[in-house]
Amino acid sequence: MKPSWLATIARLREFEEIVDVRSPSEYAEDHIPGATNCPVLDDAERVRVGTLYQQSPFEAKKIGAALVARNIARHLETKWLDKPRTWHPLIYCWRGGQRSSAMTHILRQVGFAAEQLEGGYKSYRQHVREQLLVLPAKFSYRVLCGLTGSGKSRLLAALQQAGAQVLDLESIARHRGSVLGDMPNEAQPSQKGFDSLLLSSLKSFDPALPVYVESESKKIGALRIPDTLIQTMWDSPCIRLENPLALRVALLREDYAHFLFTPDLLAASLNRLQGMYANELLVHWHSLCKAHAWGTFIAELLERHYDPAYNKSIRRNYANYDNAHALVLNRLSEQEFNLLAKEALALPDDFVNNSGSST
Repeated sequence: MKPSWLATIARLREFEEIVDVRSPSEYAEDHIPGATNCPVLDDAERVRVGTLYQQSPFEAKKIGAALVARNIARHLETKWLDKPRTWHPLIYCWRGGQRSSAMTHILRQVGFAAEQLEGGYKSYRQHVREQLLVLPAKFSYRVLCGLTGSGKSRLLAALQQAGAQVLDLESIARHRGSVLGDMPNEAQPSQKGFDSLLLSSLKSFDPALPVYVESESKKIGALRIPDTLIQTMWDSPCIRLENPLALRVALLREDYAHFLFTPDLLAASLNRLQGMYANELLVHWHSLCKAHAWGTFIAELLERHYDPAYNKSIRRNYANYDNAHALVLNRLSEQEFNLLAKEALALPDDFVNNSGSST
């Protein structure tokens, strides 16, 4: 018999609101996608009660009960007074214990149809781990490949706009997957948070239709792609996006424009290459940046660093890369990417077997 918490997780879309009553720091690390954080104890209160519990469990429970009651009352007054009797929320805490039990009890006493997630976040996290072992292999992927600056992310966006199923891993990871790939003013999620968002995306797909995804290595920034997904991607047919170096430089100047206004950030990112290249070359690249010689700098970085690394990695991991169907980008325009998206969508299911003549 399946555990009751699994049945509840299967019904997540039925709830009008999912309420995470854990502390803000617990919520920030990971939560059920779409959940609202309404802590019954904030971080400082949780530390206070936990510390007191080591000295006197009874005193800790009294203080904790007062804090929990006060916080639940505040949430009820500020967030839920306008909810109808039929309001149907799901409440969860760390492991389905006293925090979610207290919130659920009060809401039920009011008359709301509140439910508590048995096992709490721990049961949800178990579900995520188990699903990421099996669910990625249930889809067929078409992997967009191409050298850095070829426009893979823009083509993914055009495919999504055209109605295709798109798994944008770099958007989920908040990182462009390279040494200069940090998003400006945006930190990556935790590994658990990335897993949750990834699973949510996969659950939205129809297994009968292909999923378009950009070629990646095992990690995007600090985050690891689940083994089942990356292996399935590596075994999938590829579409190779090609364009001349000048166009790639122009595209990267647009996509990485934030570096032009934050030279210290660019310098710090370049310093990550220390030990990989001679100090003289790194000094040369820093001098190009200081002189704002962006075209020369980007072209050299592509030819000396990105292209050799990409060619080595792509051929090592993606067995179908050399037989990939080639799409050629001639202009940086939305119309051009839309045309390439249409060409990609028109490919037959077995295009990988007949793509040699297209390259």
